[in-house]
Amino acid sequence: MNTDKNGEKRWAIPGAAKSFVAGAVAGTAATTVTYPLDLLRTRFAAQGTEKVYEGLISSIRDIKRNEGFGGYFRGLGAGIGQIVPYMGLFFAFYEGLKPALAGVSLPFGSGDAVAGITASVLSKSMVFPLDTVRKRLQVQGPSRHKYVGGHKTPVYDSGVVGTLKMIVRKEGTMGLYRGLSVSLVKAAPASAITMWTYERALDVIKKIQEDDE
Repeated sequence: MNTDKNGEKRWAIPGAAKSFVAGAVAGTAATTVTYPLDLLRTRFAAQGTEKVYEGLISSIRDIKRNEGFGGYFRGLGAGIGQIVPYMGLFFAFYEGLKPALAGVSLPFGSGDAVAGITASVLSKSMVFPLDTVRKRLQVQGPSRHKYVGGHKTPVYDSGVVGTLKMIVRKEGTMGLYRGLSVSLVKAAPASAITMWTYERALDVIKKIQEDDE
């Protein structure tokens, strides 16, 4: 609780909580708007020798014709369920680690990149099971048997929680973490570059504003 300029006491939201909420809201908005593209990426990656879609335009038409508008958002619940804690935790971890690593001397700058990598690894590992569920749900639908795995691909028709339970029952807990190592190899450097660039861009903007004053 802090005291404002009028002497009145007001509740203050901790910095980590602000970072969590801001990251979660931003992640939810971005995920919802771009989700159809994420779904298409997963489906194209899951195609085998038998092509499900010939191209981007035809895939959009096929999903609309065979699955309706809701087909573009298959698995969105799992996507949001993953991105909300991921982005929230990522920014909370990042803002918490950044001051401690500010004095780190690296060839390419300060410890922003290290904070980004650490925050990414921690947050990604914590929410990865929901990422697994999201991808499993994205390849459901009338064309499910055409993807890699064919008719062996399980049918997940009981929502996010039901899918989680089914994976654990058939594949064990480790089934929820299939592909985690590859995901971290991709996410860690991406986060490092993103946050390093983000901090440098902020510095440039601040300098421009100071020069204009």
